Amino acid sequence: MGHLFYGTTTESIQIPDRLLSHIKVVTATKLRRSESFTLSWTHVDGTPGRSTLWLQPAIPLRFVFDSAEPETLNSTVLKTMADMANSSAGLVVDLNVEIPAIDSAQRPQTVRTTAPARRTLSAAA
Repeated sequence: MGHLFYGTTTESIQIPDRLLSHIKVVTATKLRRSESFTLSWTHVDGTPGRSTLWLQPAIPLRFVFDSAEPETLNSTVLKTMADMANSSAGLVVDLNVEIPAIDSAQRPQTVRTTAPARRTLSAAA
C-alpha cells in the first residue's frame, strides 16, 4: 500500500502501489504543463463519504511506495485516467480496483460510467 502526502500535512492517503503509480504519472504530466485538476475517491476505511483534492503545481505532493521496484504501467489505464483528469469531473478513482499489468494479448481496462458526466476507473470483467 502506497501513500500520497498532500500539502504540508503529515497524514497520508493510502492508495495501492500500482494505482498510485498511475496517478503519479498522470499528475506529473498535468502539473508539468501547469494544469490543475481534481482527484476524487470514495472512502474505503469505514468512514462514509468521499474526498476530493485540488491538485495544482504550487501544492507539495509526495508519493511513497511500499515496493522498491517500479510498477508496470498499463497504457490503456493511463490514457483513461488522463482523459478523466482533463474532464470537468476530474480524475475519479476506485481505491478497491486492482490494476493488472497487461500486454497486447490481454483485454485492456475499461471505464465504468456511473452517470453521463461522471466516470470512475474500474477493472475489466
